[in-house]
Amino acid sequence: MKKTISLLLVLILAAAVAGCSSGASSLGLNVNGSKGKDTLTIVWYPNESAADLKDARDEIGRIVEKATGKKVEHKMTTDYNIAIEAIANGSADLAYMGPQGYVEARNKTEDVKPLFTNSGESGTLDDAVYYSWINVRKGDEAGYKNGDSFAIDSLAGKKFSFVSNSSTSGFKVPAAGIIGYFGKMDKYKNLSQDDLMQGGKDKFFSDVLFGGSHQGSAVNLLTGKADAAAFCDTCVSNYVELADGTANKPGAVYKVKEGAAEPFNTLAGKEFVVISVTPVLNSPFVANTKTVSEEDQKKLVDAFTADDVTHNPKIFLPKDSKATGLFKQKSGNERFLPVEDAWFNPIRELSK
Repeated sequence: MKKTISLLLVLILAAAVAGCSSGASSLGLNVNGSKGKDTLTIVWYPNESAADLKDARDEIGRIVEKATGKKVEHKMTTDYNIAIEAIANGSADLAYMGPQGYVEARNKTEDVKPLFTNSGESGTLDDAVYYSWINVRKGDEAGYKNGDSFAIDSLAGKKFSFVSNSSTSGFKVPAAGIIGYFGKMDKYKNLSQDDLMQGGKDKFFSDVLFGGSHQGSAVNLLTGKADAAAFCDTCVSNYVELADGTANKPGAVYKVKEGAAEPFNTLAGKEFVVISVTPVLNSPFVANTKTVSEEDQKKLVDAFTADDVTHNPKIFLPKDSKATGLFKQKSGNERFLPVEDAWFNPIRELSK
């Protein structure tokens, strides 16, 4: 009898909850999704929170508003973990984040879902990559050569700058490369990611810094705080230009542009050399599916993958543009494409 009564109570409660949900939905309340929301919040990593990227952020916000009919608020951050937690806990609805950050957010909750990413020069996902660099100051590069090629042997014992331990190209990828290379040596056969996060006389690096952003890591290098530093090509492309060599190839020399915005405004003319280059999967725009309805998710994918966004010079800067932005046309085929969670499995492998 007690079991029967308990079962009836469960059924009654379930019906009551369903009825409340139905009633709330009919009133347009936010039971599950953004149907009843007036505003969508986009959270940005420190790299994309820079003041000189405001126009790019605003244009993305304008497209979101037009697609969904909702207002947009931008939430800037100074720490990767703040952005990751915000999209995971639903205090932010949308985010543009690196692959590692997405994986970490997804590990917290499957409510986080990738919507789209930028293609490669082919206009497909086949070459949808950017590049993780390990860099040294111009003048120091000879110490990182093995014959005619560059090598990372000399990194041991140096002062090194990463971006954040939640950064794909600013930590996970270069750390995996360092471990893969040095781990073949008896002395470093047990080297781990944790070993690379702290410096000291008995550690792999003599000192380890975290720039907080790719720009910050580059500044650590150029100001002499670090002997070598990891950061990516796209996050510093607004501030530096190729001075010698081939772009995204070891040996390429980059120089800080005249008139570069903060934090490079006092570093014009400073040069660095890329000694290691690794391709990385492009970064996704993601949604929290508990706060963004399926309808709005579809509207956003449709809007951002449409031709008018592909040809929007405020989103994809023309090849010869001097403006500051997040994406740039190189071949003329670049565009946004839908992307699924499984596409990021190679990034998950880096943490195993």
